[in-house]
Amino acid sequence: MVATESSVGQAFELFSAAAPEGWRVELVEGEICLSPPGNGAHAEIVSELAGQVIDRRGDPSLRAYTGVGLKVPTVPGIPGVPGADYVLPDLTVAPRSSFANEDVWQYPSDVLLAAEVTSAGTAERDRGKKLCGYARAGIPVYLLIDGEKGEVVVHFEPSDGAYGCSVRYKWGLAVPLPAPLGFELDTAEF
Repeated sequence: MVATESSVGQAFELFSAAAPEGWRVELVEGEICLSPPGNGAHAEIVSELAGQVIDRRGDPSLRAYTGVGLKVPTVPGIPGVPGADYVLPDLTVAPRSSFANEDVWQYPSDVLLAAEVTSAGTAERDRGKKLCGYARAGIPVYLLIDGEKGEVVVHFEPSDGAYGCSVRYKWGLAVPLPAPLGFELDTAEF
């Protein structure tokens, strides 16, 4: 049987409805991805990142969101794949009220930063397909906190479906986040 856009979308909806509490269901380039809740170390890093965004943001209207699903453009022309990927970043930074609607999946037009904290099950997807999806969506900054490699990678300047700049930092260093955020992230707590 050939997968159609409709059948992939229906399967995604079924998996989403049947997933246990706390599990994440995403659709990334036609692949339905099911991930268990993050462990304690993962939660600590996301919490630390969210706290620093709140404490150091230059714009008091910015908010750090967890659990916001984003609808980002997928690779064009893959047969059977809907026109969008459905992803759940570990943290999203956007102006207050950017998601003040009833939609389950949000358009990322107001998102300033998407952040992912890798785990053994998500690292390849976070480093590859999600990186490309966030760039295609034009999200100004993609922050990848890579526990396996002990580094933080800041991707910025999206253009034509790719990030023009990527800078790597070892954990423990101060990581400058470019505009529109414009502050240093202290990774010593990671």
